[in-house]
Amino acid sequence: MEHPRCPSESIYNLIPRAGKEPPQPPRYKSVFKEIIKDDMRKSKGTMKTMGPAKLEVPSPKHFLRKHSSDKPLPPKKKFSWTESRKPAVPLRTDHPIMGIQSGKNFINTNAADVIMGVAKKPKPIYVDRRTGDKHDLETSGLLPKYINKKDYGVTPEYICKRNEDVKKAQEEYDNYVQENLRKAAMRRLSDEEREAVLQGLKKNWEEVHREFQSLSVFIDSIPKKTRKQKLEEEMRQLEHDISVLEKHKIIYIANK
Repeated sequence: MEHPRCPSESIYNLIPRAGKEPPQPPRYKSVFKEIIKDDMRKSKGTMKTMGPAKLEVPSPKHFLRKHSSDKPLPPKKKFSWTESRKPAVPLRTDHPIMGIQSGKNFINTNAADVIMGVAKKPKPIYVDRRTGDKHDLETSGLLPKYINKKDYGVTPEYICKRNEDVKKAQEEYDNYVQENLRKAAMRRLSDEEREAVLQGLKKNWEEVHREFQSLSVFIDSIPKKTRKQKLEEEMRQLEHDISVLEKHKIIYIANK
């Protein structure tokens, strides 16, 4: 029994065979083809695609004649001139009067007006450079015309109103501070007391600073580091208090 993967040798297998083409599958046909044909047949009319089904053929007797399509002209009427005629052109020998006659001597009058008249002032101009063009000075904005205004140098109303609002707000704030100070029963330090406190703080700072300078150069233990940090914090706090007292002249304190 021969194996299906290893067929037995045969002389017929040595002859090349012509390849057989597989059969062509059937052409694709949509299932909706008949439905679409019916819809097209229902919506198609006789004159929608190729014109009317039947045309009326003209008769050979009604052929086109000469001037048959021309429109008839209206009947002729006699021309008559209805507008008024203009007067005839005067002759060379005629001397018609043109306009109003006057005996005024315009030459002498113009000469007298020029002699007695005031010289015209030249129009103010400015030139931007030596070879530049001339420009009108009145409309250039270079003349200080704003100083001739009635409200020139006068404080505007909105600034006056704003200053009044600021002054009123400052008064209300001062009253509020005074009221809070009165409620808190605070009193103001006198100049002597302020100076005494300031001198005491400076003296304390000098003592702390002297103690800070007396520390050893090598900080090699935790107690030394703690001591140094504590002295630095005290000096920093004293410097802050001294700067506050020197900056503010008026100081309030609460009564005990």
